[in-house]
Amino acid sequence: MNTEKQSNPSPENTGAKRQKTGAELREERQKQALKANMARRKAQAKARMGQSNDKIEGQ
Repeated sequence: MNTEKQSNPSPENTGAKRQKTGAELREERQKQALKANMARRKAQAKARMGQSNDKIEGQ
């Protein structure tokens, strides 16, 4: 009897690169777009807070 475990190394486990599917590429693009959008919104909110503070101090 052979008691050694046979394993099929998958590309995920071996570090080998595999071609991404269309759905994976689309999800990756969406993640990048969401991250950029959140950064832009954060910058806008920060700018608005600065403007509102300037108005309060200027009164």
